[in-house]
Amino acid sequence: MTSIGGAQMVDWNLAVATATRLVRPGPEVTRDEAREIVAELRRHAKSSEEHVRAYTRMIPDGHEPPDTPVLVVDRAGWVKANVAGFRELLKPLLAKMQERRPGGPGGAVLGAVGGKVTGVELGMLLSFMSSRVLGQYETFAPATRDLPAAANGGGRLLLVAPNIVHVERELDVEPHDFRLWVALHEETHRTQFTGVPWLRDHLQGEIQSFLDQTEVDPMTLVERLREAAQSLAGGRPEGEENEDGRSIVELVQTPGQREILGRLTAVMSLLEGHADYVMDGVGPAVVPSVAEIREKFQQRRARGAGRLDQALRKLLGLDAKLRQYRDGERFVRAVVEETGMDGFNRVWTSPNTLPTKAEIAKPADWIARVHRRADS
Repeated sequence: MTSIGGAQMVDWNLAVATATRLVRPGPEVTRDEAREIVAELRRHAKSSEEHVRAYTRMIPDGHEPPDTPVLVVDRAGWVKANVAGFRELLKPLLAKMQERRPGGPGGAVLGAVGGKVTGVELGMLLSFMSSRVLGQYETFAPATRDLPAAANGGGRLLLVAPNIVHVERELDVEPHDFRLWVALHEETHRTQFTGVPWLRDHLQGEIQSFLDQTEVDPMTLVERLREAAQSLAGGRPEGEENEDGRSIVELVQTPGQREILGRLTAVMSLLEGHADYVMDGVGPAVVPSVAEIREKFQQRRARGAGRLDQALRKLLGLDAKLRQYRDGERFVRAVVEETGMDGFNRVWTSPNTLPTKAEIAKPADWIARVHRRADS
């Protein structure tokens, strides 16, 4: 367990144990089928490298970026990997919270109890998410004994085998095609971060700035949560304006955090939209049933798994992530159609050439700012 000043703010081991206990079982497969699925996903991850590099032209010929491991995991493995990432990313915030914790034995008891409560809550959230993620490029993943990562703070690519099998069966699509299609999306994320050396540090800096502004005063945080709950329940005091359907995550933020979130949203829309664009662009040459897969997958994204799932997606802000795929893909498509792939790749020049949230919605404004200024 990680302890800060003798008391934990988050019981990470309890989070893993809770999520592992609550995680849903995956689809039924035989031992031989499981081995074949894992082997095929590894092959697809390897072959996707060549396809994505050729299509995106992000990595120059003769330049070999740092290698990052590919891990085919089950749902419990995904949970462990993400808890390791959270521990690393949240260290500064937890240290800040520890400094504000009341002193004396009472404060220590409060910290220990709070750490266990937070651990259980985090475990419950991760158990919900663990059955929904097909793959993930872990950008801030520290290496552990069971979960290797690239050297010098690099990432690792995760493919969640039971979820991929579950979705391919649910959609009734060709399994080999679907597995390659998913691998293309995740390989694009790996190419983004290995091919753009400054991207990881830029994102980490933005996230740390966001966390630095997190309100740690308990009474203020409780008041913000109360206001958020009222808004989500439709119980806003009379005369207050609607918060435009924001999630509870957004409603507890400070104004400064919302500005940072706007920049982060733009970057994530770019990354997710670019991955969707690439997987569909490469698809026709190597995934024969890509059109059928895309149509069925989009329908699944839109409808969710049920009313409870839709409510949780809204509460956790996952609907915003779905919009990132859609809006980001439209941005990438519009820019490539206007300037070509090399013209689009100017987006990776520096943090200053990343699109703003407004430019994601209006690609012509990004083209005018980046291309016309550079060309003049």
